[in-house]
Amino acid sequence: MHSDTLKRISIIGSFAILLWTLWFCRPSMALAGQAPSLLSWITSKDALLVAGPAGEILYKKNEAKKCVPASTLKILTSLAAIHHLGRSYRFRTEFYLDPEQNLKVKGYGDPLLISEVWEEIAQGIAPRLHGFKDLILDDTYFAHDIHIPGVVASTNPYDAPNGAICANFNTVFFKHNQAGRLVSAEPQTPMTPLALERVRLLGLKPGRYTFSHDRREAALYAGELLVHFLKETGADFQGKIRTGVVGSQDRLVYTYRSLFPLEEVLRKMLEFSNNFMANQILIALGARVHGPPGTLAKGVIVLSDYTQGVLHLKDVELAEGSGVSRKNRLTAVDMLSALKAFEPHRGLLTRKGRLLYKRGTLSGIRARAGYIECGDGRHYYFVIFIGRPDLDADDLMVRIEESLDNSLRLIPE
Repeated sequence: MHSDTLKRISIIGSFAILLWTLWFCRPSMALAGQAPSLLSWITSKDALLVAGPAGEILYKKNEAKKCVPASTLKILTSLAAIHHLGRSYRFRTEFYLDPEQNLKVKGYGDPLLISEVWEEIAQGIAPRLHGFKDLILDDTYFAHDIHIPGVVASTNPYDAPNGAICANFNTVFFKHNQAGRLVSAEPQTPMTPLALERVRLLGLKPGRYTFSHDRREAALYAGELLVHFLKETGADFQGKIRTGVVGSQDRLVYTYRSLFPLEEVLRKMLEFSNNFMANQILIALGARVHGPPGTLAKGVIVLSDYTQGVLHLKDVELAEGSGVSRKNRLTAVDMLSALKAFEPHRGLLTRKGRLLYKRGTLSGIRARAGYIECGDGRHYYFVIFIGRPDLDADDLMVRIEESLDNSLRLIPE
């Protein structure tokens, strides 16, 4: 094939791609039939908003109605965290030796202190120790009486309590081995004595559970994991694991800085819609901005100040940072403002084809918020708040995408 023929084919192909991009992504689209039918699905219990690349409202109904955002609220929490901490911020955990040669752990709310991290910490700190007596856990960076609205004292992992020192999201994952004994279902996680005792008392089927809502027990569980991995390095530990406080005479011997920058923490939090992680971040923000101990009230103040001072939203109601509480209320227009601010970070969201979005689910509540990407780097915004069980939010999300893809103009009511 001659080179000039190849050039013509290349030019024709590029022109076709350009036409598709201009057709799909142009700010005004000719549409008459499908928008009204989509709008008819939205009742007084729901809200829907679609905006173009320049933020122009293309499609709206009940857009000013205050709705329960469910886990789409995590977009706001992520924005506040990025604003105050920066995408490269890393949580830290400190280790001290006191004058009696006790090893003390000072936690600062790292939400990703998983088993692999405790093992790495043990390997990092072991060469700095020449033996120690007791292991003392200082979890005072967070207040001891934190209660998250919408969280109950259940064994559901979504109800895991927050604390300054935690392990594995304050959950344990177990199974029965061939002999019928309770063992860890994760090869990287030992079944510690405390976890084993609590799981036996609960009498649960195999699975992942929150095994305690006692902050002290959550810290002690983390301590047991650390001791296990220290022993694997050859450390000889015969002392007690207990809670306490770092004092002025204690000597800092090691600081662990998280393997995961904040950007990766947020990606995991959003991907798995982890309520524990969202409120860990929020409470840590409260302590960072307003001083320790971290409390839910301080975190909510930080989040409220961000929504008002940076996003200029004046009437958002916030109770916590994960979306688990029905006391959280905002409008589709409010969420649109959050999506515009989150646009540089939209790659942290779940992708489905051209869709990048966060889903939210509570009993009787379905929410979706995100972006429909175009071929030229631009994108549309969409917000869906459904307050009844008979409408499928995912189906509506796809139909909005199809409407845009068919170049139908979305006409506001």
